[in-house]
Amino acid sequence: MAAQLGVHEHTVGKWRRRFAQDRIEGLTDEYRPGRPRTVSDEQVAEVIERTLNTMPKDATHWSIRSMAAATGLSHTTIRRIWNAFGLQPHRSETFKLSTDPLFVDKVQDIVGLYLSPPNRAIVLCVDEKSQIQALDREQPVLPMAPGVAERRTHTYIRHGTTSLFAALDIATGAVIGKCYKRHRATEFLDFLKKIDRHVPAGPDVHIVMDNYATHKTPRVKAWLARRPHWHVHFTPTSASWINQVERWFAELTRKQLQRGVHRSTVELEADIVAFIKAHNENPTPYKWVKSADEILASVKRFCQRTQQTLCREL
Repeated sequence: MAAQLGVHEHTVGKWRRRFAQDRIEGLTDEYRPGRPRTVSDEQVAEVIERTLNTMPKDATHWSIRSMAAATGLSHTTIRRIWNAFGLQPHRSETFKLSTDPLFVDKVQDIVGLYLSPPNRAIVLCVDEKSQIQALDREQPVLPMAPGVAERRTHTYIRHGTTSLFAALDIATGAVIGKCYKRHRATEFLDFLKKIDRHVPAGPDVHIVMDNYATHKTPRVKAWLARRPHWHVHFTPTSASWINQVERWFAELTRKQLQRGVHRSTVELEADIVAFIKAHNENPTPYKWVKSADEILASVKRFCQRTQQTLCREL
């Protein structure tokens, strides 16, 4: 048995004797006294209650050392308590709930397109990333070196802006994009015509886009009305997260724009076009995993939590 399990024979003998003497109870660890606790349950509860329901006099949130000073415990004890209960007072996130009266219907419609797109149809997520700034640093960027991160000045020089219109094919992950100086209905209509030239003539085209005013002008509506095989699906207000092209915009920002240095809008637009071309050489579609019911259930739980918080404050 020891050879089969890779342990010493004395180990096997010890556990066999304990099992023969005390059966199942003999397989549990014996009590180990160790060092007695120095922090009581009441003190732990006080730290948690203070962290959740109070604020220090000179700040909007507690720090480890300010809580240690207020409770008389060490900062290492506060850190262990916060880690054990998942408390992170230094972190703060933002949120916004959609007030669209058709929120449920729109979520079910768009998520249905993602999870079960129509046969022989093209589904495109369309949006614009407006006011992209061509930024140049006031001093040269210092390149990365062993043990030293890339460094750049926090001050910059603006060299104009451009707006990018993009359409993401959810089936292939490919992107159709074009930069414009402005983002009016005229530019949006021109971009729709560009999409029309790129997509095959036969299949239906389903477009997911937000409620921006330029998407609903009479000229745009008339152009879409002349193409009955085009179908528009509007996202709920304040719910840009449901438009998959926003995920691609995040990649563009992280990989190209955030640390880019551009001395003119021409350079900026050239880099954006190059990024789109490189992306389309090996596109990968995003995988939508949550159903509409799961999303709505999550929103319901969040609304209930928000309501409970408001009730406690009142």
